[in-house]
Amino acid sequence: MNRLTRRRVLVWLAALLLALAAIYMLMLVKPVLSAAWTLVCKVLAPFFFAVIISYVLHPLVGLLTRRRVPRGAAVLIIYAVFIVVAAVALANVAPVFAGQLKEMNERLPGLTMKAQDLVEDVKNNRSVPEAVRDGIGRAVRRAEEGVERLVGNLAGGLGETLDILFAAFIVPFVAFYMLKDFPLIGKAASRLLPERYRRDAAAMLRDIDEALGRYVRGQLAVCLLIGALAYAGYRLIGLELSLLLAGIVAVFNIIPYLGPFFGALPALLVASTESLRLVLLAAGVNLAVQVLEGNLISPLVMGRTLRMHPLTIMFVVLLGGEAFGLLGLILAVPAWVVLKVVAQHAAAFRAKLKESQPSGG
Repeated sequence: MNRLTRRRVLVWLAALLLALAAIYMLMLVKPVLSAAWTLVCKVLAPFFFAVIISYVLHPLVGLLTRRRVPRGAAVLIIYAVFIVVAAVALANVAPVFAGQLKEMNERLPGLTMKAQDLVEDVKNNRSVPEAVRDGIGRAVRRAEEGVERLVGNLAGGLGETLDILFAAFIVPFVAFYMLKDFPLIGKAASRLLPERYRRDAAAMLRDIDEALGRYVRGQLAVCLLIGALAYAGYRLIGLELSLLLAGIVAVFNIIPYLGPFFGALPALLVASTESLRLVLLAAGVNLAVQVLEGNLISPLVMGRTLRMHPLTIMFVVLLGGEAFGLLGLILAVPAWVVLKVVAQHAAAFRAKLKESQPSGG
């Protein structure tokens, strides 16, 4: 082994040791980081939902401002229409949804017992490998512990409820000022940078805004269409709690590829209390909805917004879920979209710098 090879091996070993030391230090401070992350999530949650509302309403505000309506007045007009439409929708949907939620709560013990019986049948089935049975047992125990923690938190969660109500109260105001002062926010942010970088930074922020806006609006539209199709299918096959179960399908569809499987499970559980035929019909409805979503709805609504290979999306989603749980599953793809835009602009800026440098003669 020559000197150059030994040096490279030593550099790689040093890098590996530093990486292991960094991982070990992160594990030591994990409780502190977890507490800090929880605090950051609580503080930023209203801004997160305000950003979603802003992206949904921003094209309409832009349409009015292009017709020479003052931006503040345009935001107020769109807000008024949005609130009226939301109030009418809630007035018609909320009572049915609340009734089905109450019925689901009453039927939950029976569903839990049925799921436990099904798990016990699998665990006692000797044709199933022992490792699989042990894994199912551990998963069930973890799920029971999670439900117990959730119930305990809900039982003593008056403070959490007040926090949620306060956050929900300030979200419309935050979204209003984001929509009204969006151009000013961009100008103020650009002043923080040196003048030579402002034009490139402004272009990058415009591309991020455009990519995120397309993704958020497209994803919300897809989720609403998927929920409507699932509701129609559940009603067609006579599945009870159809509105609630279709809402669950719509919400979980936010998670690419993995979400539809999680969203279909409650419908299959409810159908299992009726008959095997209804379980098969419910599975068929979800399969048909997802085939339509993958081959027709998403291509039409989302277009080529993501421009990502499905394997890349699945890897990003799994990585986000492992790192940050449910929030990571939801935010993994939009975060990747932002990083992709940043990387493209960084590469372009680096190439521009090379071109501007005088070549050595």
